[in-house]
Amino acid sequence: MSERVNQYLLISQEVRDALASGEPVVALESTIISHGFPYPSNVQCALMCERVAREEGAVPATVAVLGGRLHVGLSREQIEHLATAEGIAKVSRRDLGVMVARGADGATTVAGTMAIAAMAGIRVFATGGIGGVHRGAQQTFDISADLLELARTQVAVVCAGAKSVLDLPLTLEVLETHGVPVIGYRTDEFPSFYTRGSGLGVDVRCESPEEIADVLRARDRLELRGGEVVANPIAPEHEIDPATLDGWTRRALADADEAGVRGKAVTPFLLARLHGLSAGATEEANKQLVWSNARLAARIAGAL
Repeated sequence: MSERVNQYLLISQEVRDALASGEPVVALESTIISHGFPYPSNVQCALMCERVAREEGAVPATVAVLGGRLHVGLSREQIEHLATAEGIAKVSRRDLGVMVARGADGATTVAGTMAIAAMAGIRVFATGGIGGVHRGAQQTFDISADLLELARTQVAVVCAGAKSVLDLPLTLEVLETHGVPVIGYRTDEFPSFYTRGSGLGVDVRCESPEEIADVLRARDRLELRGGEVVANPIAPEHEIDPATLDGWTRRALADADEAGVRGKAVTPFLLARLHGLSAGATEEANKQLVWSNARLAARIAGAL
């Protein structure tokens, strides 16, 4: 059961009760369900994310747009719908008004999930990896809305860095320009999704969820606008060899260019192509890093 907080925002009873009593809550995105994995892996991944959060004492709040309403906390049936229905839109901040006006269904990206989580009063969000500056952005100006959302919305995003198919140095430059701190969890190096490092540094290293929570709390008290990137490297046993991954990435990017793939379609195309080139290895790594991020996010929410 969900309660209509306003005309458009519906929060599940469980999430609403947790927020009211001050229990830890972790937001989870839904693009990974509709656009991240094939069925039934998408359902399994989403349910495991929720299970991991619960194991760490937090209430999971998966976010999506259903029937033109912003839902925070989904049922198993709603997750199945997002995983199997045709034509589920990929929804960022700019799309929310259109989706509401049309009464449509959509899976929320990092930016879309952050916007809705902030409306609901959720401070911590777990995802796979953030979007960033695409390679060749000097000509295309293709920069993910995730980076600007981080600049304006007070939600911490726990992620495995940004996907290696992006221009990572420029991604970090944009975050710095907009005052978004990049916190490395037990790492001095910014992770690149399937691999633990990138050769690029983070702004600060924290050794525990409690230390990260202290940073978030201080930023809240200072009334500093915007969120934070909490970079949590994939576990060593699930990391993909960087040289091998680079070869697959170059091939996938060339295929995307040849196929004329642009805009929001690029990342799903590349992930699907990497899945094929790796014989499924990237999909398994993706699941593992998402679950690891959900676990850390739950611990940070608990520390807050």
